Amino acid sequence: MPQCKLPKTALLRKGREFDKVYRHGTRWRGKGFSLIFCPNELGYNRIGISVHRKLKGAVKRNRIKRIIRESFRLQRSLYPDGADIVFAVRPGFPLKSPADISSSVAKLKDSLET
Repeated sequence: MPQCKLPKTALLRKGREFDKVYRHGTRWRGKGFSLIFCPNELGYNRIGISVHRKLKGAVKRNRIKRIIRESFRLQRSLYPDGADIVFAVRPGFPLKSPADISSSVAKLKDSLET
């Protein structure tokens, strides 16, 4: 059975990459989160995750990041293609499973496309 991994090349890792997306990106607002995306020249999408410090506790913030990365790994087709994406989490974001995150992103995408 082949493993489905999320390589490090699929992640935004540097501050300047995040800054570019924040400055030039398109913003989709969902309940408790925003997706900001900007086209890239790589031909595949990459994700960066920003969790607001008002969400108290590093354990909670890191759990949210793990869940979002897992959702991205499993459902990359839900996210804009060929783009750098920042998943910005606001206070009040509920701890959910990767499937719940994917369904929230799908609902947001459907509502904006209609």
